[in-house]
Amino acid sequence: MRKIGIIVGNGKLPLYFLREAESQDIEVYLIGLFDTIEEEIKKHKNYKSFNIGEIGEITKYLLLNDIKEVVMLGKVEKSLLFQNMKLDYFGEELLKRLPDKKDETLLFGVISFLRLNKIKVLPQNHLLGSLMVKEKKYTRISGNIEDEKTIKIGIETAKALSEVDAGQTVVCKESSVIALEGIEGTDETIKRAGELAGEGCIIIKMSRPQQDMRVDIPAVGINTIKKAVEIKAKGIVVEAEKMLFLDLEECKKLAEENNIFIIGVKI
Repeated sequence: MRKIGIIVGNGKLPLYFLREAESQDIEVYLIGLFDTIEEEIKKHKNYKSFNIGEIGEITKYLLLNDIKEVVMLGKVEKSLLFQNMKLDYFGEELLKRLPDKKDETLLFGVISFLRLNKIKVLPQNHLLGSLMVKEKKYTRISGNIEDEKTIKIGIETAKALSEVDAGQTVVCKESSVIALEGIEGTDETIKRAGELAGEGCIIIKMSRPQQDMRVDIPAVGINTIKKAVEIKAKGIVVEAEKMLFLDLEECKKLAEENNIFIIGVKI
C-alpha cells in the first residue's frame, strides 16, 4: 500500500486531501504543527504532533514508517510560527543556515532537509486537481464596468504585495485600495476593510509571482465568503490555476444569497 505523510497546518485543506487519499486506499500519516489544527485530524489513528523546529524528529518518524512522500497542507500562521518554537539538533542547525526567518524560507529549508533524506515533497494540489480555481464566473451575479477598473487596480496591488511576501490579499472600493494583508491574515484584512470603507468592497486574492506548488497554495473557502458577507462586500476575485477553491457549492450559494459575485481570473 502506498503511504503519504501530511505535514498539517491550520484549516480544512488537509481534510480534503485525507479523504481523497483514503478513497484511493493510500495510507496517510498526519504530522500536526499547531494545537489549532482541525480536531478530526487529531483523532486520526496515524496522527502525531511535532513542533516545526523538530525537523530531525519529524524526519525520523517518516523514515521509521517507511514514508518517502509527503505533502505540506494547511495554513502556516505567521503569528504562530515562531512562538514557542522547539528546536532539536537538526532544527537548530537548519535555522542557523537560513538567510532570514520568513515563513516561506523556513518551509523551503524543511523541504531541502527532507530531500536530503530521500523524502519527496509533493505539490499541494496532488490528488486535488479538481479543486483548482478555474477562469470563470462562479456566480450568476456580475460586476459592472467600474468594478472592472477596481479589480484591475486590486490585482496589480495584490501582485506587488505578494512579491515582497507581505500578503496575497487586498481589498478595494471604487478604484481605491482600502486594506492590504499583513501578518494578521486574510480574515482580519477583510474585517478591517469593512470598518474603514463600509459595504461594497471587492476582495482580491492572488498567488505569489513564482508560486511553488509545494508550499502554501492560496485557497478560498466558506470562511472567506462569510467574512465577505459580514462586511457586505460586493465581490471576490481569485486567481485561476494557482489557487484552490474549497467548499465550492456552499460558497456559491452563500455568495448569491448575499448578492456577492465570485470570479476566477487568469493572469
